[in-house]
Amino acid sequence: MWRFIGVRLLQAIPVILVVITVTFFLVRIAPGGPFDSEKAVTREVKAALEAQYKLNLPLFQQYTSYLNDVAHGNLGPSFKYPGRSVNELIAAGFPVTAELGLYAMLVALGIGGLAGIIAALKPNTAQDYIPMSAAMIGICMPSFLLGPLLVLVFGIHLDWLPVSGWGDIPGDKILPAITLGAAYAAYIARLGRAGMLEVLSQDYIRTARAKGLPEWQVVVKHSLRGGMIPVVAFLGPAFAGLLAGSFVVETIFQIPGLGRFFVQAAFNRDYTMILGTTVFVSVLIVLFNLLSDILAAWMNPRLRAQFSQH
Repeated sequence: MWRFIGVRLLQAIPVILVVITVTFFLVRIAPGGPFDSEKAVTREVKAALEAQYKLNLPLFQQYTSYLNDVAHGNLGPSFKYPGRSVNELIAAGFPVTAELGLYAMLVALGIGGLAGIIAALKPNTAQDYIPMSAAMIGICMPSFLLGPLLVLVFGIHLDWLPVSGWGDIPGDKILPAITLGAAYAAYIARLGRAGMLEVLSQDYIRTARAKGLPEWQVVVKHSLRGGMIPVVAFLGPAFAGLLAGSFVVETIFQIPGLGRFFVQAAFNRDYTMILGTTVFVSVLIVLFNLLSDILAAWMNPRLRAQFSQH
């Protein structure tokens, strides 16, 4: 297992390097610059700013300098927040983004897991078709469409829930969490259904039923662990996707998370903030994928045996 973890971490290094390289050169070839604004600055002031942030160096030298800084854990200074580093801005916004991602994951697991189990108990019936049809709708509806619809219905017409902000009121979290977690609930429902159907068709499940065990015991004690393995394997990339996808939801609901810095950085051409956020999210994706693989191996003895051979 430790060898498997080490190999995966070594494989992550070139992946992150490619992400940094592609992002670095894409933001540099994009039109505009970090010091372009409606109020034009003098040539001397612009030259001084470029020298301060090392933008006067050759492009490849800027690239190697940035790689060296990232290797030492320094994501550089923000161009649009003078006196603040990218590390500080990420540290300020990430806790809110992580909290939103956690609530969205709870929504996805609660709704999706339950829907998958219910659908698997009676396949090819209305009990199966209804939740799976709802799951397909959830997959097809993007968050930038679902969010405004929820705001319109529950925030404006019914006036049940607040439509923006992120305070101490529990109601602030409901609409953003549902908006962000709906698509992942749909994926989890379909994965859970497939996994439960496979397990419920096994011989030991038929034996348990033949012994007269109640259906709830057959499902909870004998089927659930094996049937949820596909869901567990999906949790790593899903949670990383929730953190990355929260940028749109944070913008819709005016949530002060990491997404606002990323969106503003894209508009302002804040090179270091765009790069720093991309690198940070990429590292999270790699780590969550690794954690989900380890958890899936722990739940499945066959996978655990495979990993031990690596």
